[in-house]
Amino acid sequence: MKTILIVEDSDDMQGLLTSMLSAEYQVVSAYSGTEGLMLFEKYPVSLILLDRLLPGKSGDEVLQIIRQTSQVPIIMLTALDEASDIADLLVAGANDYVTKPFDINVLKARIMVQLRPTGTDITDEQPLTYQQLTLYPHEFMVKRGTASCSLKKKECEILKLLFMNPQQIFTREQLYEQVWQTPYLGDENTINVHLSNLRNKLAKLDSEHTYIETIWGIGVRLA
Repeated sequence: MKTILIVEDSDDMQGLLTSMLSAEYQVVSAYSGTEGLMLFEKYPVSLILLDRLLPGKSGDEVLQIIRQTSQVPIIMLTALDEASDIADLLVAGANDYVTKPFDINVLKARIMVQLRPTGTDITDEQPLTYQQLTLYPHEFMVKRGTASCSLKKKECEILKLLFMNPQQIFTREQLYEQVWQTPYLGDENTINVHLSNLRNKLAKLDSEHTYIETIWGIGVRLA
């Protein structure tokens, strides 16, 4: 049974989430950011539900600390719905988010998406090379010579899809549905943030070339 770590300081929210998820998952509860980090080190966690406003270390701080060593899926629980705030969370390493109050069935669906194997599963795959870059899917890493850069899981899946289809133009809908394996509902912000973050990482490895180009009005492809 997969383990979900819930980092949430509200007793009512902890009770709701635990009662709704415990039939399908092992649930571990933390009531502060510091406790969440301690339990993350103690248990083999499969996914984290992380509130932003926590006593001690904030959810944003916890996210930053965990992302230094782990790519475990993290879904942020937030009362904010501003596009800039959501973009900051995704750039910082969150896999997804839900805004309070939320529908528990929607949250369950988002958890299932993060935990299930996808059609672009990248475990134990061989390296892929395009121009000066080599992608190591099983390591979530892209390299140019001796220089390397780590990737988030979805960034790696996007790059893998592009490397395997270097001449194809992908619409944002196609990228979302093939990588996230869920229907596209017009959430361009998620795709745009991941593409922007990926472009920035590739530019650090090779500033002389643009690897992902936008075909205006259509989509993106490898340059």
